Amino acid sequence: MFTDKTRVLLILSQDAVDRARVFAGRATTTLKLPVSLQIVLRALIEEGLKWADNPALLANVEAQAKAVRHIRRVARQGARPEENRWDRRSGSRQQPGGRERPRRK
Repeated sequence: MFTDKTRVLLILSQDAVDRARVFAGRATTTLKLPVSLQIVLRALIEEGLKWADNPALLANVEAQAKAVRHIRRVARQGARPEENRWDRRSGSRQQPGGRERPRRK
């Protein structure tokens, strides 16, 4: 069944994982077979990809892409201490008070 499998790291919100676990529990009860969280997530991905032209799916993808972009932008800004910021236009460093210091050559 899984001759060409690939490993993927998937980061989900706790709410999404909880809902998938509930679904796995209901599926286990209904099917009278053990259904794991991994099975549920794999099935949801496969079924979701069949609906590629669904506007709701595209809207969800767009919202997640924008959220990731925002998180990365905030992380980049927070990762740079003020005294190490370079003014890209003039090529000079800014001091903590916003004053520019000429670049050493």
